[in-house]
Amino acid sequence: MKIVIYALLLVFVSLFSYAAGESAGEGQRDVVNERINLTEVRSEPVIPKSEESLPDVIQRVLPSVVGIEAIEGMRSETASLGSGVIVSEKGYIVTNHHVVGDNPYRIDITLYDGSVEKGELCWSDKALDLAVVKVSAPVPYAAQMGEYTSVRVGEDVFAIGNPLSLQFERSVTKGIVSAKNRSITIEDNLSVLHMEDLIQTDASINPGNSGGPLMNKEGHIIGINTVRVSSAEGMGFAIPINICESVIKKLEETGSFETPYLGLYAYTSRAANYLKGGKAAAEGLYVVSLDVNGPSYRSGIRYGDIITEINSVRVYSMLELRRELFKYGTDESIVLTVVSKNAEKKIEVNIAAMDQSSVGENQ
Repeated sequence: MKIVIYALLLVFVSLFSYAAGESAGEGQRDVVNERINLTEVRSEPVIPKSEESLPDVIQRVLPSVVGIEAIEGMRSETASLGSGVIVSEKGYIVTNHHVVGDNPYRIDITLYDGSVEKGELCWSDKALDLAVVKVSAPVPYAAQMGEYTSVRVGEDVFAIGNPLSLQFERSVTKGIVSAKNRSITIEDNLSVLHMEDLIQTDASINPGNSGGPLMNKEGHIIGINTVRVSSAEGMGFAIPINICESVIKKLEETGSFETPYLGLYAYTSRAANYLKGGKAAAEGLYVVSLDVNGPSYRSGIRYGDIITEINSVRVYSMLELRRELFKYGTDESIVLTVVSKNAEKKIEVNIAAMDQSSVGENQ
């Protein structure tokens, strides 16, 4: 009897142990599986959001680059041949003033598919060497304008344009930003043009590249190629694109843009220091030229005054001054903060419209 009871107890204990083991085993498998799942999740490689390769970026931007042929007279004489870049789905194209000229008889725009469309000159500024042309036909792609202030010396940039002729259309050259805030003086037809805040690059810029885009590796347009130094290797310059933002916005909204005019020109403190032998210490814009019939002179601004702000926005160059000024209409007024004879004062100036036929160095 004792043997039977003992045997039954052994069976019972074995069954209990087996059941407990099975239960524990199931629980252990759940935990192990859970850990395996967690491990699998944690060990999965972190795949970054897909990025375009550089050739893909360039291929995306290429359709925005156009050829521009300005016709001088009824005899279809070509005055100039250059490039441009589409920056608006409404067909607005940014290029150089010297590509389209002062008053072209006709402007032919060659689009990406080879079709030629008539271009309408909407705005041009000789002092900035910028112009905007519009085509009515659907455009293949509108490039995005980048931010010049974020551009860094040494970063890769790419110039796209039509060097020499349309035979070499949309050629791409690579370089870096060699310097920022460059100032150059250009003599053209007995007139002198001062250009400031330019982007210097060693990306190859040849005749015909003028008006084409200088873009960064993201495909954003940071500048418009304007000039190269023929006596040096790898020295080209581009105008920061941001000056055009207000122009394009106004054109999209109203179809027209009048260039605001203050009737003055000023040097940066860096240039003033050079010209004054290190005596110009204050940060700002040193007024060196005034239109005596212009808004600034009538408001009391004089030669030698230092402009530090426009509507409380700090400005250090004529390009920055123009960029802020272009946000306002020619029927508005702005307040300039001016240091005159060591005293700071606020001067209200009524903005006028620039007469393009008499554009000189004054803004």
